[in-house]
Amino acid sequence: MRTKNFSPLFKYSVGFDRLEQLLDTAVHRQSQAPSYPPYNIESVDDDAYRITMAVAGMSEADLDITQTEHSLLITGRGQTADDNIGYVHKGIATRAFERCFDLADHVKVIDANLDNGMLTINLEREVPEALKPRQIEIRKGSAAGIADATKNPLGSEDKQAA
Repeated sequence: MRTKNFSPLFKYSVGFDRLEQLLDTAVHRQSQAPSYPPYNIESVDDDAYRITMAVAGMSEADLDITQTEHSLLITGRGQTADDNIGYVHKGIATRAFERCFDLADHVKVIDANLDNGMLTINLEREVPEALKPRQIEIRKGSAAGIADATKNPLGSEDKQAA
């Protein structure tokens, strides 16, 4: 297994620490990626996503979902083996697992549902109003706002009136 070094990409970048960390984590996880439980990630809308995970045999009490600022951790507690059962073939996995997903900025878990062994987690990107793009009005003529401010510096009218 070859490891990849992304540091040359960030040699001339400032403020991209999170992206660098994300790439390093992705490469590291790929080399150790467990295949259980299987999952899908769907893009439902421009700002809505859905994670669907097959967790057959587990109940709501067996599962924990924890969101931090930039990650979503799903933990499943495996069921203890019943020694009284003599299996001819045991192909249904009910082992413990931990699955972590990296989340983009402002992505929040909306809800989670367990139905027929399928865990569905709905996520949504909620960008604050202050960070959303806004339309800037274009005025005709010279930079009137700047010119007016230089003609009457702050407080000059108040001093003349006194």
